Amino acid sequence: MDNSFQEKASLLKVLGHPVRLRIVAGLAREGACVKDIWECLNMSQAVVSQHLKVMKEHGIVEARRDGTRIHYALRSEMLAELVRVLHLEI
Repeated sequence: MDNSFQEKASLLKVLGHPVRLRIVAGLAREGACVKDIWECLNMSQAVVSQHLKVMKEHGIVEARRDGTRIHYALRSEMLAELVRVLHLEI
């Protein structure tokens, strides 16, 4: 099987969780820190952090430290385009 198909299938598998899709939809508009994300989603920081960790490990998001805060953003414009194609909004 073509490796690019395997990579895309792995990406879609990670994005197959509703919470992760909501996070990606939010980050498609602009980057945010963990606190902003969990407040927007009305979820615990632990749950959101765990999902961000999984997405970071799979190259979906990138993290940048800003003092005591960690700021997350999508790593690829392709993901923002996917949000637009799927008409995802939070």
